[in-house]
This record gives sequence, structure tokens and C-alpha cells, in this order.
Amino acid sequence: MSLALGGGKMAENLKDCRVCGKSSWSQLQDLCRLAKTSCPALGISRKNLCIFEVDYLCNYKKVREQEYYLVKWRGYPDSENTWEPRRNLRCAGILKQFHRDLEQELFRRSGRRPRVRPPRHLDAALVDFLVQKGRQRKALQRWERELNAKRAHKGRISVENEVDLHGPPQDFTYINEYKMGEGITLSQMATGCECKDCLDDQANGCCPGALLKKFAYNVQGQVRLQAGQPIYECNARCRCSSDCPNRVVQRGISYNLCIFRTANGRGWGVRTLEKIRNHSFVMEYVGEIITSEEAERRGQIYDRQGITYLFDLDYVEDVYTVDAAYYGNVSHFVNHSCSPNLQVYNVFVDNLDERLPRIAFFATRTIWAGEELTFDYNMQGSPKKRVRIECKCGTESCRKYLF
Repeated sequence: MSLALGGGKMAENLKDCRVCGKSSWSQLQDLCRLAKTSCPALGISRKNLCIFEVDYLCNYKKVREQEYYLVKWRGYPDSENTWEPRRNLRCAGILKQFHRDLEQELFRRSGRRPRVRPPRHLDAALVDFLVQKGRQRKALQRWERELNAKRAHKGRISVENEVDLHGPPQDFTYINEYKMGEGITLSQMATGCECKDCLDDQANGCCPGALLKKFAYNVQGQVRLQAGQPIYECNARCRCSSDCPNRVVQRGISYNLCIFRTANGRGWGVRTLEKIRNHSFVMEYVGEIITSEEAERRGQIYDRQGITYLFDLDYVEDVYTVDAAYYGNVSHFVNHSCSPNLQVYNVFVDNLDERLPRIAFFATRTIWAGEELTFDYNMQGSPKKRVRIECKCGTESCRKYLF
């Protein structure tokens, strides 16, 4: 928490204080401080009533060798911003980020690294940038919290933009599994396996064997099938437990990932924050399931916008498409590469309809922490009448166009 000392007259405790609504704990604390009212139930006492939280820093100046910062206080309007000496601020992280943003903007303007010490006063354009940057960071932090509140998987999601002033995308809803379009239903598995150990002591070949298919994974959970071969995992009717070695994709994302803004005009991207072993499951491609006819209609709109989120489910025939434009998970932000580190596999768990596989991405090689995750958009079938979109992957094998 980023705090600062403040003054003000303290009011007496309110007895039997209750608030109806959906305000968060911190919002209620802010309301107490704004009303200068202590409330033991919220942890606001006479001792901490006048300790306020810094939202972000808006401006900087130096007067007689004393540094001052214009502070935007959390829970207070801009009209309540105040200049505070550095000694009053207990927000080392925000101070460090403020000066990093200031240095980067000065470098962008001049093309050379700025002097060690910032100017004594900042011009209006620079102040406007820093305010926008502060607001952007708060918006991205809120979005990151929302994403992690909605995720149903182990891997955490972080968000970062050190490139421009773009905030969270509009009209995007995070989901963890397919959202079925109108009139589309899944056919549930009728039976499950009776294995004691689905890897080493299978009964009738486990779920894959019952369908005359190969078992997909080794003991480490790495896929051992060639791309193009389907994966059949254990389902809800199987006797095995949730830690069965044939339940990999259905356990969800296990790696911590970062949605970040790319520096070469490719919009948002995704990088891993930890090492991913070769052939390991990384994530599913989820979105809204629509018919191919509807995909054709939407595709024409997306072509005019220069975006592509349509993924044809053409494992056996081209009947359905995944549209991740407005509903999706982390895969919504994964960029194309002509030399990708992710490979697509068709996966079946609780659904018998081969026209509706789950789309899973597995690592094609060891992927190191900090590397961007990519897949080849041409791995997927795509609606037929597509405009040519320029490729910006920058690899040696770049085909120059996505389609």
C-alpha cells in the first residue's frame, strides 16, 4: 500500500455504522477518511485516519533543493490534489515508476538519455503525459485484478504496458471455456474409463483406446502425439481422480503469464513468466462458438477492421468456428508468428461431437521465461474470403502476410 501523512480534523466514531451496497473494503475506508470519520469495523482509527493512500503522482518540481510531488489521492477528486514534499511520501514503488516514466518520455522527445536529475519544473505537455500514464496504470491494475478474479486456472495473469497510453481493451469478457452460440449444444460422453492407473494400468486402453486412438501423454504430462492427431482425455464419467495423467488440458493454464503491449505495432501480446518445457500444455483457445455461416458474416466485418479472432473448427468438417473477439481467455492476446513456439491440437474431453473439439496449444520447444508466446494463424482454417493482412512477426521465415 502506498501511503502519505496528512492533516485534518478528526470526527467522533459513528455507532452502529452500516453501509448497504457493493463497495469494496478499501472504498469504504476511503469514504471514512473523506468524511474524517473513524470506524473500528473498517480498521479506521484516530491513529490512521489521516494516513492517506497515494493513487498516482501527477507533477514534480524542485524548490530550494527540496523535491515536491503533486499527489492524486485515492478516493478523492482531482480538485483535492496536493503538493507534498518527498519526505511525506511512503510510496517507493510509485516514486520509482514516476521517475522511470519521466525519463522514458524525455528520452522519446530528445532521442538521447536525459540527465541524471530531472528538470526543476515540468512543461504542460509532460505533465499531461504523466497524468495519463498514472491513470492508465490504475486502469490496467484494475483490469489485472478483474482477470485474476475471473480465471478458473492456477496460472496468474499480469498486465504491462511500457510502450504507449493504451488501456484495457473495450468490450472484452474473460471466460474459461467455450460460450455456446444460439442453437449449438455439446454431446456429452455416455461412458468413462474403469482404469486403476490411466498411464500404467489401463482398462481397455483407457478413453483413447476405447475409441481406437493413442494415449496422448507421458508421465510428465507432455504430449507425445504428432500434430494433427486428436487427444482424448478422461471425462466426467471416468473413475479416475482429477490428478489423473490423462487430464491435462482440462486442468487449465498452470503457468504465470503476462499480457503486454508490444513495441512494434502488433498490439497486445502474451509472454510467459516462467520456463515452459517442450511439448507441455500451455493454454486453450476459447471464445464464442458460432456457425461457419455466421463466421463468414463476422469475418467480413473483422477484415475491414484489420483484426482476426476467428478459428475454424475443421478437424473433420467446417461447420463451427470459435470467435474470440469479444469473449476469450489469455489466448485472445497471443500474436501470430511464421516461426511459432506453440502448436495446435484438437482435444476431446466431455464432448463426443468431432465437429466441436477443444483447441489446445502445446509448446513446440523449450520456452524460456520472458519469451513471447506465438502460434501460426495459418494452422487454422479460416473463413474463405479474407483480405491479406501484413505480417509483423519479424522472423527470418516470415511469409510477409498472415493469410
